[in-house]
Amino acid sequence: MLNKPKHSLFRNGRYAIEGLIEIAKNEASFKWQIALFVIGSVIAWSMPLSFGYSAILFISLFIPLIAEIINSAIERVVDMVTSEFHPLAKSAKDAGAAVVFLSLVVLALIWGSVLFLGLRIEG
Repeated sequence: MLNKPKHSLFRNGRYAIEGLIEIAKNEASFKWQIALFVIGSVIAWSMPLSFGYSAILFISLFIPLIAEIINSAIERVVDMVTSEFHPLAKSAKDAGAAVVFLSLVVLALIWGSVLFLGLRIEG
C-alpha cells in the first residue's frame, strides 16, 4: 500500500492528535460537539449523583465526538473522490450524518435514563 507509513506507536499517536486538531480547526459541527462535551462534563460531575452515575454520563459524552469524527472522515473521502453531485456521494454523506444523529439520540437516552434512575434512587 502506498499510503501506509511504517508502524510506530508514537508516530500513530501523533497522527491521531493531528487528526483531532485538523477536525477541531475545520469542522463547525465538531466545535459544537466539543462545547456539548465541556458543558455536559461540568453538569455530569456537579450533579448530586454517585460516582458511577456521573461516570456513565461523562463517558457517554464521547459518543457524539466519535460519531462526528467518523462523519468528518466520510465527508473528506467523498470530497476527495468527487466534487460533482453523485447519488452515492450524497448517500455516503447522509449516512455519516445519520451516525451523528443516532449518537445524539443514544446520548439523550443515556442521560434521560441515568438522571431518572440516579436522581430517583439518590434523591
